Amino acid sequence: MAARDRATTRILEGRLSVELARFGVPLALGMGLQTTFNLVDAYLISRLDPSVAGPSLGAIGICDQIAALGTIISYGVSIATASLVGQRHGAGDRQGVRELAWQSMLLVLALSVVFGVLGVVFAGPIMHDLVGAKGEVATLGTRYLRAIVGGSFSIFFLLQVTAIQRSLGSSKTPVAMLVSSNVTNLVLAVLMVYGPGDAPPIFSWGPPIARLLHIPRMELIGAAWATVIARTVVLLPLLFIVEKRFRIVRDLRRFAPDPAQLRAIAALAWPASTQLVVRIMAMLLTHSLVARTFTTPFDQRATTALGVVFRLETLALFVGMGWGSAAQTFTSQNLGAGQPRRALRSGWIAAVYNGVAMVLLSVAMIVWGGPIVAFFDDDPTVVAFAVHYLRMVSPAYLALGAGIVLGSSIQGAGQTRLTLIVDLLVVALFQLPASIAAVSLGSPTPGRLWSVVAASSVMLAIAYVVAFRRGRFVPHPR
Repeated sequence: MAARDRATTRILEGRLSVELARFGVPLALGMGLQTTFNLVDAYLISRLDPSVAGPSLGAIGICDQIAALGTIISYGVSIATASLVGQRHGAGDRQGVRELAWQSMLLVLALSVVFGVLGVVFAGPIMHDLVGAKGEVATLGTRYLRAIVGGSFSIFFLLQVTAIQRSLGSSKTPVAMLVSSNVTNLVLAVLMVYGPGDAPPIFSWGPPIARLLHIPRMELIGAAWATVIARTVVLLPLLFIVEKRFRIVRDLRRFAPDPAQLRAIAALAWPASTQLVVRIMAMLLTHSLVARTFTTPFDQRATTALGVVFRLETLALFVGMGWGSAAQTFTSQNLGAGQPRRALRSGWIAAVYNGVAMVLLSVAMIVWGGPIVAFFDDDPTVVAFAVHYLRMVSPAYLALGAGIVLGSSIQGAGQTRLTLIVDLLVVALFQLPASIAAVSLGSPTPGRLWSVVAASSVMLAIAYVVAFRRGRFVPHPR
């Protein structure tokens, strides 16, 4: 417990600029590393025969957004848990920490089972009817979706365990485990995507091992199973570390569901989950409009391009979520300790740090967007379509990052309904009607749609800056 005490002292008493950097950099790096799961899969798939690679990249671009809905639901529970656990930890309530952590695990277990079953059963209708995918993209996407959603329990529990660690002041262990999981994912993906067949020279070690272990060539479905297995492998030691270090499960009597605790978690979780679902649905809206407007059953390069750029854009989103997690931890613990002014300052400082990261990512996307996209798919049409998106949308990453961090800080105060209202208003009143208008009025062009995406990020940031400056989500901040 000494390590936890030192971490808590830094969060509650240390110099904010220094301690937020110490805590937030590992989280931002860790969340950024999380995106390499998808990037690794995309690269390996892109090295397959073009007749397979194109539809496969389009399929995983769609499926990852759908699978993210389950991740988002779990993330909502983790947000609620981090807020409640952080506040109780800041107040010195050790027993309350253990009880809340365990009850949240029970809730995540139930949610992962429901989501997995529904995803496997309805994968086909989701791809064909909901998203509007066509041809081979729809066929491959259905198979991929069933595998990745069927194994979604791994990411459900990973998010929950790392949220508990984070709320108690630990940010380095999750990063180390994520590095290990990414290495595992790379090795497994090479073996399962290519099997004993042909592989790029850099992965020439894979086929002999696959042949020795009798692993077949699975292509896209292999990438899905590699991700599920890698996440499961890293989850087990994380569960052990949390129990050993923080003593969450100590009393068998706590194994039974506690309705009062579950209601407390759910009261914060459902607005957070709904808010994040709204964000994913906004991304799905863009993908669906592109699929319906700019593709045909015989030319799906626009969908392929959007699948690649969404994977690249996820890096910005996850880095922002890393700094947001830091802000959430500092806000919740300092509020629990009765320091509202310090809690508010934490949000502003974290937003500044993330702003620097977003500017760097934006410049990288503008300057090197073409070669980066070509690394995954060098079709000139795909590259041009993707680069056009990145050059128009990436300058808005700064606004997007500010909204994510300040919103996370508000969530750390337990005000998840406020963040839901802000996101819902921006999407419902602006992004949804503006996106539909962009592809419906006159001759539709991708640039109109990209402008709406960028403008939505700016509007979201403005709304969160206004809400944060008012500071009404904390008791007597001044």
